[in-house]
Order: sequence, then structure tokens, then C-alpha cells
Amino acid sequence: MHSLEVAHIAALLAEELNADVTVCKKGALFHDIGKAVDHEVKGGHPEIGYDIMKKFNFPEEVAYMCIAHHEDAPETLEGIIVKVADAISGARPGARKDTYERYLQRLEELETVASSFDGVQRTYAIQAGREIRIFVIPDEIDDLKAQKLAQNVAHKIEEELKYPGEIKVNVIREMRVTEYAR
Repeated sequence: MHSLEVAHIAALLAEELNADVTVCKKGALFHDIGKAVDHEVKGGHPEIGYDIMKKFNFPEEVAYMCIAHHEDAPETLEGIIVKVADAISGARPGARKDTYERYLQRLEELETVASSFDGVQRTYAIQAGREIRIFVIPDEIDDLKAQKLAQNVAHKIEEELKYPGEIKVNVIREMRVTEYAR
């Protein structure tokens, strides 16, 4: 139902903005096709969907909608339209299957797993739980330990949590030095 709704919204927006209605409608209808197999195939659903659409000879501009709806700045007007239509559809009350409480619990569980390691300063689950950013204490975690930490966190998430698709683990080791000239 979500994909049908996105297709209708995208078609209306495309018509108003003099964009290619057919590309927007087809691209929006199939924009989440990668979610059908993201638990079986490695990668995120945008890339998986793009590959599926190319395999079945969809035109490039239609297949690109799978990727465009997750980009910060889509390269085409049609990509922007599908991204906006997806956001409109996904933001309405009742659009997502999960309850708000379950959603928050999943983010909390992800942050708790990442925080359980030594040297972790702060954790943030973002992208609806599809990415975790882990800020470490730079004096305790060097670059090699940061790489190993990312692997260990990913492994622990795989073992302990239930989630669709994949979760990107980012370890951020940042050293800031400030000095004042007087």
C-alpha cells in the first residue's frame, strides 16, 4: 500500500512540476522493491532494488529511483519527487507497522549494544535504526582498535538483535585541539 501511495503522490507532484510523470510513477511504485529480499541478499535495499530493476531491464532513470529516495540530494527532479513522495507517505500516522514504543525500543537496544564496549563515549542510532554512530574516547581507542570495535559491534548486533536488512556501524574517533592566541 505504501508503494501505491508513493506512486500516486509522485505522479501528482510530477504533473505539477512538469517532470516525467511516467518515470516518477514507475520509479515510486518499485522504489522499495529491494526490501523484498534485503534479508536474503547482502546490502541495503536501495542498491538491491536498483540491481533488481536493472536485471529486469527497467530504464536507468526508473531504476535510479530506488537509490534516489535515500540520497541526500537526488541527481534528478524525478528523484527528488520520489524522495519527497516517500517522505510524505511514510510520515503520515499509521504508515509504519511498528508501534512508536517498539521503534524507540529497537533504537535503544542498538545503542545499548554499542555502548557496552570499553572506550565508547556516545552512541546514536540514526536512519530509523539502519545506522549506528559510535563516538569513542580517542586516548583509549586508536585507529586499529576503532576498526576492530566496528567489527565487534557489528558481530554483537548480529548475535543479539533482530532487525530487517543491514545496519551500518560507524566508529568515529575524533580529536579536537583548541588553542587561543592572545
